Amino acid sequence: MRILFVLTSHDRLGDTGEKTGFWLEEFAAPYYVLKDAGAEIVPASPKGGMPPLDPKSDLPESQTEHTRRFHADAAARNELAATRSLADLSADGYDGVFYPGGHGTMWDLPDNRESIALIEAFVNADKPVCAVCHAPAALVNVRGKDGDFLVKGRRVTGFSNAEEEAVALTGVVPFLLEDRLKERGGLYRQGADWAPHVEVDGLLITGQNPASSELAAKEMLKLFAF
Repeated sequence: MRILFVLTSHDRLGDTGEKTGFWLEEFAAPYYVLKDAGAEIVPASPKGGMPPLDPKSDLPESQTEHTRRFHADAAARNELAATRSLADLSADGYDGVFYPGGHGTMWDLPDNRESIALIEAFVNADKPVCAVCHAPAALVNVRGKDGDFLVKGRRVTGFSNAEEEAVALTGVVPFLLEDRLKERGGLYRQGADWAPHVEVDGLLITGQNPASSELAAKEMLKLFAF
């Protein structure tokens, strides 16, 4: 199995002067869940090269068994530092796509034409699409086979309004993910703040927050019958 991982290339947290990017746990946990099951992981991003890491996700209090393993894994770090550009990719040759989150995804993925076309190609080929935390932002302008928004009428989740308010970024992000998923017709569901919560609707998997990334990857594995 070959799984494409698409990360953000955006590193500015709105007009705050702070840095953002992808959230380390949301990359590391799925990376190892899938890798340990025998999958080949191919990291990608809109710009290619090293994607920006949200510095808050690398603080001591944010470390997990997966992030610690990643820091000790030179091969994984080298793979991440050399992400492929979305413009050079297609769904051909990949069995699924996984979008790790982080606030950066809210800025550069919703309207990214290469990302939208890529997800639509995976959908049209009946291949799994998974996105966690803020990464379901990459889905909001994607169309399904019927021409409607992909999330319309489907069970989805993502970083909740309550969680966004808790991190005091409601007025910073370009839109509230929960609201936008609902506006697109998604049947948004959520669990408790910061607790693992995943929605699976056919070949579409979404996770609510960083704690959901490992579970989302495990749900993806079920679709491959590993």
